[in-house]
Amino acid sequence: MSATAEEGQVPVGDRGASPRILVFADSLSFHGPDGAHAADEPDLWPNVTARALGGSADLVGGIGWTARDAWWSLTGDPRVWADLHHADVVVLAVGSMDTLPSPLPTYLRTGLRYLRPAGLRRTARGAYLRAQPRLAVALRGRPAVLPTKLTVHYLRTAVDALRVLRPELPIVGWLPSVHRAASYGYVHTVRHRTAAAMTEWGSSAGVPLLDLPTVVGSHVLGGHGNPDGMHWGWDGHRAVGAAMAELITPLLTRDGT
Repeated sequence: MSATAEEGQVPVGDRGASPRILVFADSLSFHGPDGAHAADEPDLWPNVTARALGGSADLVGGIGWTARDAWWSLTGDPRVWADLHHADVVVLAVGSMDTLPSPLPTYLRTGLRYLRPAGLRRTARGAYLRAQPRLAVALRGRPAVLPTKLTVHYLRTAVDALRVLRPELPIVGWLPSVHRAASYGYVHTVRHRTAAAMTEWGSSAGVPLLDLPTVVGSHVLGGHGNPDGMHWGWDGHRAVGAAMAELITPLLTRDGT
């Protein structure tokens, strides 16, 4: 992921710049106030962080990605294997989507895209999207997209694998964000439990975690982000980018990067 720097700023796309930040992410990292953007959009938080650190950022991610998807990418994507040889820090920017209500099991929900013919797919998807907020309320936000114990499991497994490959590589993450999304019935029951479990894991594993609700919570809950009530406006991205740079800086200094 490369960004065209504004005048007077370090070019994020300069592969010779340092440090290089490898970000595993869900859509919070590439959606802005008006929808999805290409990874080289300068105002996305990874590029804000990269500019603050005088380096570059590479984004590996997708819509709805959970900690499990990050693990699958880490183990199954040869592009990631190559990037890991050159990364100076890894950011596990996942966990938020894990906590969202998921009335249908993930394999059924994600399987809707494979239905044929197209008319049946559109009908089934439309019915699910209409039912989702009602079911989220009726089921009190459970089950979530990924159970708390699995979120922690995949994060732990990913960090353990990274430390076998690159013992000196700094790794950071973040705690699940908040939302005010009508599409999920404004329900977010599991977030507190998952955040608590991630905090305990991060402390024991030596992985610093950015507290997203503290940084961007008022932005989201105050209605200043994307109208979908989940994704951030540019002010949110700037705040997260600056906070992430602050979190990463002492790790790079400590490791002599």
